[in-house]
Amino acid sequence: MKILRLKQVLDLTGLARATVYRYMADGLFPRNVKLGIRSVGWVESEVVEWIQAQIEVRDSLPQSRAISLGSNQGVSNKAGK
Repeated sequence: MKILRLKQVLDLTGLARATVYRYMADGLFPRNVKLGIRSVGWVESEVVEWIQAQIEVRDSLPQSRAISLGSNQGVSNKAGK
């Protein structure tokens, strides 16, 4: 079993520190483990499972719900007028 420190969790998930703690408070992210008086960590396998669950949610959505970033449909360019 491996314990991740906050920096590693942030790097692995791409989340911000505040988001990790907010998700934890809301029960949406694995709880941390107290390692010492001022030290906490997260169980790596729990964080990886959370990431995999997020991927499963994404993959369960219909393709039509995906956002197309390469399209400018519906965007008006008034600078050229």
